[in-house]
Amino acid sequence: MKKINIPKFKNHKVERDFWEKIDLSKFYQPKDFLPVSFPNLKPTSRPISIRIPSMILMRVKERANELNVPYQSLIKVYIAQGVASKK
Repeated sequence: MKKINIPKFKNHKVERDFWEKIDLSKFYQPKDFLPVSFPNLKPTSRPISIRIPSMILMRVKERANELNVPYQSLIKVYIAQGVASKK
């Protein structure tokens, strides 16, 4: 690993420009990196719109109420189970 000469930056724009132009592959080799873990990172969520028949939505809400969980969370569980299942 070569040493990087990092200057003092007068503002964020100058620092951003510096890091955008520098090629870090000239300073680091794959053996220089260590594995890391981010246990508190949450997966990115994205809101969507979906049309569900009223009867099915009512049944999901009833089931969520029985399980004492939010119905949208229960829908996410059902979708995840459906995606994970092998046919």
